[in-house]
Amino acid sequence: MPRVDGRGSNQMRPVKLTRGFMPNAEGSCLIEMGNTRVICTASVEDKLPPFRKLEGELGWLTAEYSMLPRSTTSRSPRENRSGPGGRTMEIQRLIGRSLRAVVELPVLGERTIWVDCDVLQADGGTRCAAITGSFVAVAEACRYLVNQRHIARMPLLGQIAAISVGVVGSDELLDLCYEEDHRCMVDMNVVATDRGKYVEVQGTAEGAPYDRNRLNRLLDLAQIGMDALFKQQKSVLEGML
Repeated sequence: MPRVDGRGSNQMRPVKLTRGFMPNAEGSCLIEMGNTRVICTASVEDKLPPFRKLEGELGWLTAEYSMLPRSTTSRSPRENRSGPGGRTMEIQRLIGRSLRAVVELPVLGERTIWVDCDVLQADGGTRCAAITGSFVAVAEACRYLVNQRHIARMPLLGQIAAISVGVVGSDELLDLCYEEDHRCMVDMNVVATDRGKYVEVQGTAEGAPYDRNRLNRLLDLAQIGMDALFKQQKSVLEGML
């Protein structure tokens, strides 16, 4: 069954990472995955949240995520009037814990890195794009801290990226666009490090349940996308890793 944009089942959409897109931030990246576009910024704050101090721990990283009202085909109201909804909270927490998996937080000292992910245009895979782009922004912010001699060394333990896979009809597909995501039988988001460790596998059967063999094939398919994303991150970060 041909895909809506003519790609093969194991082909990703064109991906572009633009580092330093927001010059006022300590770190930033515009990530474009097909027609999905997300601005990711990393801002350094010289203080810790109260709970972190109570735990006696140094360093913190947290994330916020939002979609512009016309990032989708019809206008969605801004969430700042009533606070973030359930989907937004879920995505924010996913982004935060994904990035914390590859940052040695104590090295940051009494600092917090705030990651903001703003979706300019949504065509499927916004949370995956946000995680992948945010890693570039965080790496740039960490390099800034090293260059300013605020921290002694880079605190990165590896790379983190995310990609979607799914089943549309009987086809197992990599990197779903919105049209595919909207009608998929299995929808899965995979977050992993460049060392082959998973942070999260979110796999939902929208139709019939799937078996272990299909799960393994989908994870293998996701790895194709991960390897490509890790390569692009490394290229745009120019030896920072």
